[in-house]
Amino acid sequence: MSITFNTAALLFPAISLIMLAYTNRFLALAALVRSLHAKYLEHNKSGVLHGQIKNLRFRLKLIRQMQAMGVLSFITCIVCMYCIYMGDQFFTELTFALSLLFFAASLVISLIEIQVSNKALELELGDMEAGRKEKKRPPMGGREI
Repeated sequence: MSITFNTAALLFPAISLIMLAYTNRFLALAALVRSLHAKYLEHNKSGVLHGQIKNLRFRLKLIRQMQAMGVLSFITCIVCMYCIYMGDQFFTELTFALSLLFFAASLVISLIEIQVSNKALELELGDMEAGRKEKKRPPMGGREI
């Protein structure tokens, strides 16, 4: 198998776009953390709030890992192009394979982060449903009309 500049160059736009998406996710999460912090300062008794904080910490860790894998993919792709330039077929193939593996790892971690994000939304929805049920309860000893 022969890897050319064109082959390695195919990864550049894909990696760049995925890194942009990861950065946008991080910025959205940062805004959410700031918003949650303000909510926490207002009423720090909420169990849902503590669950959200735990969830956000885990998501931040996942996003950091996603970004690291994306950066490693980008770096190994650059090294691959250098190896092509130098004419070293073995290291060209090795670094290209590593770049693909880092990229795939980044995408898998991204999928996990999406699942965790959905759990956070479920936590919020569950809290709203619980609040709605409490409002529907009749007072002690009374009947619902």
